[in-house]
Amino acid sequence: MVNATINGKKVCVEEGTTILQAARQIDIKIPTLCHNPDLPAWASCGICIVRMAGTAKMIRACCTAVTEGMNVITHDPQIVQARRTVLELILSNHPDDCLRCSRNNKCELQTLAAEFGLRTVRFDKILKEQPIDDSNDAIVLDRNKCINCGRCVEACQLMQNVWALEYSGRGDKTMIGPVSGVNLANSPCVRCGQCAVHCPTGAISSSHSNRKLWDRICDPEITTAVQIAPSVRVAIGEEFGLEPGELSSRKIYTALRRIGFDYVFDTNFGADLTIMEEATEFVERLGTGGPFPMFTSCCPGWVDYAEKNYHDLLPNLSTAKSPQQMQGAITKTYWAEQLGLDPAKVCSVSVMPCTAKKYESRRDETMKSSGYSDVDISITTREFARLIRQAGIDFHDLEESDADNPLGQYTGAGTIFGATGGVMEAAVRSAYFFATGTELADVNLTPVRGLDDVKSFEVEVAGKKLRLGVVHQLGNVDKVVQEVREAIAAGKEPPYHFIEVMACRGGCVSGGGQPYGSNDVIRAKRAAGLYKDDENCEIRVSHKNPQIVKLYDSYLKKPGGEKAHHLLHTHYTKRKLYNYEMQE
Repeated sequence: MVNATINGKKVCVEEGTTILQAARQIDIKIPTLCHNPDLPAWASCGICIVRMAGTAKMIRACCTAVTEGMNVITHDPQIVQARRTVLELILSNHPDDCLRCSRNNKCELQTLAAEFGLRTVRFDKILKEQPIDDSNDAIVLDRNKCINCGRCVEACQLMQNVWALEYSGRGDKTMIGPVSGVNLANSPCVRCGQCAVHCPTGAISSSHSNRKLWDRICDPEITTAVQIAPSVRVAIGEEFGLEPGELSSRKIYTALRRIGFDYVFDTNFGADLTIMEEATEFVERLGTGGPFPMFTSCCPGWVDYAEKNYHDLLPNLSTAKSPQQMQGAITKTYWAEQLGLDPAKVCSVSVMPCTAKKYESRRDETMKSSGYSDVDISITTREFARLIRQAGIDFHDLEESDADNPLGQYTGAGTIFGATGGVMEAAVRSAYFFATGTELADVNLTPVRGLDDVKSFEVEVAGKKLRLGVVHQLGNVDKVVQEVREAIAAGKEPPYHFIEVMACRGGCVSGGGQPYGSNDVIRAKRAAGLYKDDENCEIRVSHKNPQIVKLYDSYLKKPGGEKAHHLLHTHYTKRKLYNYEMQE
């Protein structure tokens, strides 16, 4: 431990703690712009400058460690003026179209400019005047709003190991984007959206579908059916001042009806359906000897990453579609038939925590197994919040209601899909029953929960010890895959039989479409909300969901059967890392 003084206040912190972290422990706010708790500090912007008492030298608080006896001043007229100058320089290269920006009122640069009372800028305006890249239908890159803080690059390279973004040029010619000027659609981008949630401005955002959606809602010829993903219910409240992790499922159902949707379903039903197929597939592999390990397939960012990086392991991915796509397929077949609706006039909508879900819904012919697009429009949690505001709804005063059946009933296994480890836990609950005919004595598989980069667990099923692995955040996947490859190359049994992969840190609770400002504290609170929902459910295993049982009895016949495979399974394609087409 080391002792220091900050603005006259004593503080004792662990060795290695930065001045910025120490100041926050005693409620002193030092402004930042390039800093993010998920990323290593690299002092790009200079907003966080402070000085040692008795000297004029300014140092950067985000990357300077506290030392014994240090005496720090964080605010005085000289420091404030230096910060104002840095902000003015940034604003001199930044467009002034805040009213039309996706980050209006949620922009860190805008917030700092307001805090410093900047009404004029002393420097000439020099804009980049670059074209907007909206080529991949999920992520939009507007270099004109980029402040070169580097957070998107660090998220893409260090957190995700995707390397779709990097620097090019020097000095005032520096640009951020894919290598050699290719657009995002032709880059290694997997549309996870972590660049967007870590960007402090509107330089990177997700594409928007609200206008198209309003058109469908207002069309009297169209029947709209909407589903909400597990993790939306523990995050949407943050947009309206609620605590992270507060369950808002039944308010969400009401909000969606007020907006104008005809039918309100829950993707948790689709998650239960996914478990029926995925757990069945895993048990079948146990009987036939593999291939092992089997990887989960419900995360489209991970699937895209595997298709571009792990061609040799594509046979190891479960062929089960994601809950979003299963729900959409059943909506346009089983449910539409029950109501006598023409599926061509059913608009299937999903509210997702994920930007990659937009891509998934359009990716290939297997996502049209109903004969139509299984999901027509996918919007993020942030877009949903805007819908609520546009509809003039006071979220706090919403009465609660239930989802519509038959595609609205879910179990505890379905709801934990949104947290890292949740898919594995849910799958084992049912796979154990399918393999043994008996229920797990304790369905709480706590070793697969939490934010450790890689989690492992052993469970004995029918006399065989199965090794299970859970990995989240794409940057952590490669070391697990290399272990698998080395074992296979050596002719040994792989280190795991079943591996869950989620592209985003913490799983879907921290997806690229969730409210801004995620950190590990918020991720843990959101996950805790899902586990609370699981514990409150009367039924906690997918195979006991009455509506799932009815669906198989009357329509699909059996998990893994011919009809289930046609509607609920997909295949994978080897894709190039770069579709190298130079821009004109």
